[in-house]
Parts: sequence; structure tokens; C-alpha cells
Amino acid sequence: MEKKYVVLDKEIGETPLALMDRFRAENPWVGDKKLTYAGRLDPMASGKMIVLIGEECKNKEKYLALDKEYEFEVLFGFSTDTGDVLGLVESEAVDVIGEDSLKTATRKFVGEISLPYPAFSSKTVQGKPLFAWALEGRLDEIEIPRRKSVIYKLSLEGSRTISKENLHSEIFGKIAKVGPAPSGGREDFLGKDFRKQEILDKWEAALNKTNKKEFQIAKFVCACSSGTYMRTLAVEIGKCLGVKSLAFSIHRTKIGENRGI
Repeated sequence: MEKKYVVLDKEIGETPLALMDRFRAENPWVGDKKLTYAGRLDPMASGKMIVLIGEECKNKEKYLALDKEYEFEVLFGFSTDTGDVLGLVESEAVDVIGEDSLKTATRKFVGEISLPYPAFSSKTVQGKPLFAWALEGRLDEIEIPRRKSVIYKLSLEGSRTISKENLHSEIFGKIAKVGPAPSGGREDFLGKDFRKQEILDKWEAALNKTNKKEFQIAKFVCACSSGTYMRTLAVEIGKCLGVKSLAFSIHRTKIGENRGI
């Protein structure tokens, strides 16, 4: 029977289009069949993505509506314009956040929620995608729309500290994995190199500026409906705690009914 779709594992730094190119190159039977993905992952995210094949591409909307499950980490004391490490960073000194406070924050997001779209996303406002408003520095001229979704479960899996040296190494290692964006389409909204050098320079300056030697990262598991952005959730968890935060890692573990495709 001809496959209608495959579930692939996207790597950190890989774009969805690059993932489909890799799949086509590794599977000659695909030939020139049309491919499309249903539910993208950002360059810094990894994990499961559905790629539709041939005629099944016409049923994309059905797959977009599937529930998801993620493991994600939140780094406290830093924020970026993208909500993850692939953005222009600002920092602040924060104290270690206790487990009780972290668990209290998670409970506030379970159920039906409404979260703002990430500034760097393709959501259109007044005929222009949000990422274009962001790159032009004109976000203050518009109201960022919100997306309703449902979080079925949000659990704290643990918290760790990371040294400044190791944080530097991990962040720069993640960003180094980002290759040139495909020409055209929405995936190159940060420019041909995703502003990599400017982002790296900002991170270097922020880490050199701080006197802190260790930083806190908390790990969460989230089961949610389609349209829930982990980048936004990571930022909102920090706001709930009164500190800057961003998504340090995002890994999609499950898709579909009972989130098990």
C-alpha cells in the first residue's frame, strides 16, 4: 500500500523544508511526488513532524488539527525577540525559583487558554506577517493577535542549574546548527542566515556582562491542542513568575489521537 504520510524526526537547526528535502533524497521511491508538512517546527525545535505524500497533501487541514505533546525547557533570566535562543537577547539577574513556585505557575495554564502569537511567526496582521512587522521594528503599531487553545497537561519534570561556560557552549552549539534558510517562503523570515552573527554577538555581550556564574533551567511536559506555541508558553511562564524567560529547548514527542502517531 502506498504511504499517505510519514512521521519524521526533525533535528535542531533543520528547517521543515530541509527535512522534506532530506526525506526525498533518502527515499528514491518518493520520486517527484508532492510533499508537504502538517504542523511546522521552528529551527531551534526538534522532534516529530508529519510529512504528507502525493494526493494526501490535499487533506492537510485534518492533520493540522491533531493534538501534540512536547518536552521543553525554560531558561530564566534571559528574553529574546523570538522567544527562544535564536533571537536578540536581553538579560536580568534573577534568584533561583523554587519548585513550589514553578508548580504553581504551571497550574495557571492548564485548560482553555489564550496566548499571543510569537512576534516572529507567519500570522498575518493588516495584510503583513508578524515577522515583517517585527523586523521593521513596528510591533508597537499593531495589536498582536491571540490564539485560543487547550492545554490538557503541563507538568514540571525538574529543574537544573547550568554554568555560564556550559550555557555559552550549548547556546552557540545550537545556533551553529542553523543553516541558510531556503530562498523564498516564510521560513527565511530572519534573513538568509537567520541574523546569526548579530544574535551571537548579542549573546556574547549578555553573558560577558553578567556576574552570575550559574543559571536556572526548568523542564516541562505539555500535552495540548493544535496551535499552542511552546515559545510563547515559555515566555508566559516567566511572566507569571515575574522574570524574563525563553524556550531553551523544544522537542515534540507525540502527535495525534492520544498524541501517539
